Amino acid sequence: MSCAICGIRKEKRFCPAVHGRICPQCCGEQREITLDCPSECMYLQQAREHDRSRPLEDVDPSALFSQVEVRQQFVYEHEHLIVGLSFAMAKSTRSDRTLADPDLIASLSSLAKSYETLANSGLHYETPLPNVRQQAIVAELQSMLREYRDTEQKHLGYTRLREADVLRALVFLVRMAYSRTSGRPKSRAFIDFLQAQFPENKSPINAANEAESRIIVP
Repeated sequence: MSCAICGIRKEKRFCPAVHGRICPQCCGEQREITLDCPSECMYLQQAREHDRSRPLEDVDPSALFSQVEVRQQFVYEHEHLIVGLSFAMAKSTRSDRTLADPDLIASLSSLAKSYETLANSGLHYETPLPNVRQQAIVAELQSMLREYRDTEQKHLGYTRLREADVLRALVFLVRMAYSRTSGRPKSRAFIDFLQAQFPENKSPINAANEAESRIIVP
């Protein structure tokens, strides 16, 4: 039997993305590029073991907001903010199974650019997003930020979260996303990481509390 993709080489493994058997070469070349690989695929999981840590040095510094300093102390002092934003992203990806890592990265980057403008000039500017899926992610993140500020107002009597703090939290998550994605157009490695931190069968509060120590990394 020949490969269901190339039709030339001999098939050796079952591919759940095409519901057929393919050759190892097509699996490696088309994985998360033309193929929508499900997270449970054993060959995808094996590949991720080798791609686990993507060097940020390979990413364009402008995409990482290299001009924004995010100190370790800031990360620890704003754990709840970072975890809250992470939970919002995980929630978005569960409501739309077609999302991939590039969608989350584009949404985070767009929102970070908006807050960078807001923090530096006080002007509100939203970077246009190409599709409604990414717009939905930004809306979920913005909703979480409003809830965070409302909670501060309720418990403290005022809101202490600054635009610069939101910017640093978003940049931290942008860098984390780049370090965890495979870089392929259909990659869901970062999405799978987020969903693992916030299991669907757990309450948001318990899941967030358990996720803090795993999401807040150097």
